[in-house]
Amino acid sequence: MHRPALLRAIGTENIAFAFRAMKAQKLRSFLTLLGIVAGVATVIAMVSFVAGFNAAVTDSFSSFGTTLVQYQKYEPRFGGGGRLPEDQLRRKDLTVEDAKALKELNTLASSVSQERYLFGPAGASVVVKNEKGKEANAPTICGTNPDYAPSNNSAVSDGRFLVDADVTHATRVCVVGDDVVQILFDRKDPLGRQVYVNGVPFTIIGVLEKKGGLFGGSADNILLMPISTFDEMWPQVKNGGGDTIHIATVPKDPARMYEMMDQGTAILRARRGLKASEPNDFAIFTSEGNLKTFQQVTSGIAGAMILIASIALLVGGVGVMNIMLVTVTERTREIGVRKALGAKRADIAAQFLVEAVALTSVGGAVGIAIGLGIPQLVKALLEFPAAAPLWSVFLGFGVSTAVGIGFGLWPAVKAAKQDPIEALRYE
Repeated sequence: MHRPALLRAIGTENIAFAFRAMKAQKLRSFLTLLGIVAGVATVIAMVSFVAGFNAAVTDSFSSFGTTLVQYQKYEPRFGGGGRLPEDQLRRKDLTVEDAKALKELNTLASSVSQERYLFGPAGASVVVKNEKGKEANAPTICGTNPDYAPSNNSAVSDGRFLVDADVTHATRVCVVGDDVVQILFDRKDPLGRQVYVNGVPFTIIGVLEKKGGLFGGSADNILLMPISTFDEMWPQVKNGGGDTIHIATVPKDPARMYEMMDQGTAILRARRGLKASEPNDFAIFTSEGNLKTFQQVTSGIAGAMILIASIALLVGGVGVMNIMLVTVTERTREIGVRKALGAKRADIAAQFLVEAVALTSVGGAVGIAIGLGIPQLVKALLEFPAAAPLWSVFLGFGVSTAVGIGFGLWPAVKAAKQDPIEALRYE
């Protein structure tokens, strides 16, 4: 028999022998594999969650435009809660006049959106109903201008958006999101119909294209009105009783987003009388920057979970090494017989190394199946994004194989070094 064919036959025989050994010692093999299964399953599941979550976050931020630069009074706080720092509370409000100055002086900006939102207690007290008294699901109320649509990567699917005349005359018109249409009008044509915002009638002039949502919220549950109308209805917000104005800008040339941001920052600093040595007394929000922040957070969580998985794999590897050492001891006489019949050290080492790799590969396969199943179950029950990339499956097999080789090598070498005469005498 040619050497390649002989090697294949020996390899096949070793693999078959390894699986027979596992079958003969079912409970011992099962207990040995638990650490490998837990470690590989954790790695696959975490990769699935992080990949799906990052994809969902990226899509969410992209839906508002990847070149969005927003100026606001307070620093963004993900999760919220707690009192704002004193230095932020002492900041002056941004104003409509600031937005107008950016529109006039920032030569790199294609649009500048003035946005005022009802957050906190003011927003909680707003009720939006249709003509029959059916209530919407607490939509976000925003006062803005015609630049909102291009600044926030939004468009109307039906009707029209706000125009300058709406802002100038403080008209009682509104543009609504898809969620509002679905709840109040059962997806029937809402154009020209009335909605009542705290009892004040507004005529629907447009419906926004659907964007979706993230973190349990929806970008489609929104009602937009002219900012002048907003200020008439809630003057306390404009006068410091609520959230300050947000100024959203997008560049004419996406490649010059950071130049536009620097120019806008310089304009606001000059208007607010800041010296060169003083820090900004306003916040700058960018989709790209916040996307990186989220990805850093998810990467940190993934790193911590992979560390835990590595400990499980280490424990599993030690278990594999121990069980293989026991196996070598139990089969000492068998090793002596094989050596007496002409088996070389390499043959003995290969036999026990193949058994260790087969053992961990089975654990890796089970771990991969569990690791792929957990995210799909969570996705089905909680609608949490999960997507296992193909490379994670190869990673699972690679890790389990590496554990088998790494922790099976010493027992295999020990078996190969057995003295045939002493091995034959072993009882």
